[in-house]
Amino acid sequence: MPFANFKVPAGSLNAEQKGKIVHRTTDLYAEIYGERARSNTMVLVEEVTDGGWGIGDNVLTLAMLQDDA
Repeated sequence: MPFANFKVPAGSLNAEQKGKIVHRTTDLYAEIYGERARSNTMVLVEEVTDGGWGIGDNVLTLAMLQDDA
């Protein structure tokens, strides 16, 4: 069973954007493995609590990410 796990900052995506991740990821797996994979593909979009993750030894927040946009 194909499986993808996306971890995103809490509050950074709306329901439509999360749906887009699910649909496009499922389409990609079906393209790679064939249509038989579509019904068994699991896509998990997890929201990480603000400040609950970091990159390069820096704790990141949603506000910091939005400043870079």
